[in-house]
Amino acid sequence: MIITPIFSAIFAIFFVFLSIKVIKTRRNHKISMGTGQNKSVERAIRVHANFAEYVPFALFLIAMLEINKSHSIITLILCSILLIGRLIHAWGVSTEDENFSYRVAGMVLTFSVIVFAAAMNVAVVLFSL
Repeated sequence: MIITPIFSAIFAIFFVFLSIKVIKTRRNHKISMGTGQNKSVERAIRVHANFAEYVPFALFLIAMLEINKSHSIITLILCSILLIGRLIHAWGVSTEDENFSYRVAGMVLTFSVIVFAAAMNVAVVLFSL
């Protein structure tokens, strides 16, 4: 397994970047807990939380495919689409005058990876029985 660990490292760095962005935004607005009903803080928290909610699950499914000897091109494509989706989503939600299409596109790409990887995992099991 080589592709998923490399992308996992990239996603880990992305996660730390989003964490730092939350910390800086909180510090700039002097809000230590919650959102203080501040839209910038709320956006930073949601981008970070959304990443934390979806990326680990998607990476787990992709890793299972790679462990089960799925073609490496599939792993590479799924990881790349997930990364593009998360970048687009983070950009869309982070901007104050949000262009909702970025948010939607990012989630469509993320959901597509999760659904496809889940289906592929089921197929791998069923066809190996």
